[in-house]
Amino acid sequence: MPFFVSLAKWRTKPTKDMVQQADRLWNKFRDEGGKVVSAYWTIGRYDAVVTIEAPSEKAALKALMRWGDLLHTETLVAIPRDEAVKLLE
Repeated sequence: MPFFVSLAKWRTKPTKDMVQQADRLWNKFRDEGGKVVSAYWTIGRYDAVVTIEAPSEKAALKALMRWGDLLHTETLVAIPRDEAVKLLE
């Protein structure tokens, strides 16, 4: 499955309700075959870093578009190091 790193910034100060809404969105993503590998709240330019696996780029895009009301996101496609090194051969 493709792997993605998403950098996120809350649009407004987060509330418990917003976090619960976010949890519901993640659960929907899991139901569609996606997997949250890790999720961290961070200090700095971004408020959170989330790594996910999705069945396809389209599935990842569909899931991430749902966040538009809550978060600004910047998402990167990631390739595991070992697989990237093989591309050098």
